[in-house]
Amino acid sequence: MNGVQLLLVIVGAIAVTGIAQRRGLQPALVITLVGFAASFIPGFTRLELDSEIILGLVLPPLLYSAALNFSFVSFARNFRPIVGLGVGLVVVTAFVVGGFASWIVPSLTLATALILGAIVAPPDAVTAVAIGRKLGLPKRVMSILTGESLVNDAAALTMFSITLAAVVGTHTLFENPVLLFGYSALVGVLVGLVLAFVATAIRRLLKDSSLETVLGLVVPFAAYLLAEQLEASGVLAVVAAGFAIGSSSSRAGYQTRLQERQVWSSLDVLLEAFVFAYMGLQLRFVIQDLQEAGQSVWAVFGAGALVLLVVLFIRPVWVFLSFGRNFLGDKLMRRKFASDERMRERVQRENEARVARGRRPRGFPVFLGWKESLVVSWTGMRGVVTLAAAAGVPVLLASGEPFPGRAEIQAIAFIVAVGTLLVQGLSLPFLIRALKLSDPKQEQFDEEQAARALEVARKASSKVLAEFVASPPPGVDPSLVERVAAMAERQSADAERDAVDAAEVERRSAYGETFGTLYRRVLKAQRDAVADERDANRLDDDAAREFLEQLDYQEAAIVSRLGFRL
Repeated sequence: MNGVQLLLVIVGAIAVTGIAQRRGLQPALVITLVGFAASFIPGFTRLELDSEIILGLVLPPLLYSAALNFSFVSFARNFRPIVGLGVGLVVVTAFVVGGFASWIVPSLTLATALILGAIVAPPDAVTAVAIGRKLGLPKRVMSILTGESLVNDAAALTMFSITLAAVVGTHTLFENPVLLFGYSALVGVLVGLVLAFVATAIRRLLKDSSLETVLGLVVPFAAYLLAEQLEASGVLAVVAAGFAIGSSSSRAGYQTRLQERQVWSSLDVLLEAFVFAYMGLQLRFVIQDLQEAGQSVWAVFGAGALVLLVVLFIRPVWVFLSFGRNFLGDKLMRRKFASDERMRERVQRENEARVARGRRPRGFPVFLGWKESLVVSWTGMRGVVTLAAAAGVPVLLASGEPFPGRAEIQAIAFIVAVGTLLVQGLSLPFLIRALKLSDPKQEQFDEEQAARALEVARKASSKVLAEFVASPPPGVDPSLVERVAAMAERQSADAERDAVDAAEVERRSAYGETFGTLYRRVLKAQRDAVADERDANRLDDDAAREFLEQLDYQEAAIVSRLGFRL
């Protein structure tokens, strides 16, 4: 692929994404189909990227961005269902699909079929979460889906890498696959955590938002490459680093957080659009490879349709086997405590006692009824990880011979990805509406948590203002404290505008710099207090994130108007 072709693919993918979003369509599906149609343009030549580029340059930032924006508190709270879906279901899917594919596709051995199983095993929660958020899906369900997408990507790609190494003939540290998997997972996580610690320490020294953002862009690639050098899981290293840095992001500067939100959001759109476009452009040539290998295209596509049915069947069975046995127990537990509110109060009291004893707080128990389980079982759309891993299957073995069944693996992976987007992606909104799963108490809970965040922030600001009153700078107008206190009280949708107006007034006064310094001290105290409350599991993570983002915009408004830095 030359530079001009690459640029055209990226620009075209971005344009199609914009059109699809404006029309209310699923960008992933539209981009893939448009790419497939574009590959038939006369004179169009095959675009081929090395598998290391796909796996080493595209996947790390996508996984890191998802981990960066996902709360570790939510992950710990929903640990059991996340691991059950993200690890247990992935392993079962990979082996069932592998065994089935090796049976119905003669050109696939059990080993190459397991590669196919690992490729199609991980669902992509991006589409499901977007639909669920729009239709009011309960947050606990969306937290499970988001956490699952991180864990299952890591589990599936670790299996993919191990199986691929065995087929290709590259050297591995351990011959035993179970031992290799354990080593890969453990060392991968350790590498990610150590690198996150180092990166966080460096960021504190930089004190420059541009440099901190650039460092953040380097972290996923560094984590992936370092772990791979140690023959560990680069994917798990990236996810662990994202979790660790994301949990400490509230301690970074406001400029860094504001920049990173935009940078990672833009990068996600760019990379996802590129991968779907690239796979769509490949399909025509995958069909040609099948024909050149003497394979029946219709036979392979028929096998792909059967694999799709197996994939669609496995997830509901696993979900209801995992959660179905808990329906009665959950119902009895709910009856015992009468409501989620009473359960939350009980857990909060227990957590306060645990924190007082120096122990970690527990999460709120996750209740999934049959309706929620049905929705979770139907959110198995495959996406960017499946397509990227399929594109990452090498052309040649270590011996120089062609990779056996490569065309069949890519064709079936394409059918599964597009099929799940069509079948599950298009029907999921209707399923959610039919089940009436929107949580009527969610809005009330969100308001309560927002009020809780405001209460915590007010207490923190009162402490700072009291210290300022006790020892004010000489010659400062006492009314300055009253004005800052009034600003700190107004945490609303217009808070940023209010901050700008107040800063503009103070800028013309003799106390502009004092006002800005005091106001920023108040904002910092509020930010630390809200983050601590969230980390202690006494405040909902979404409410904390929204409040902290509001504080960032207020601080940016103050600094931009007063024109100075602390």
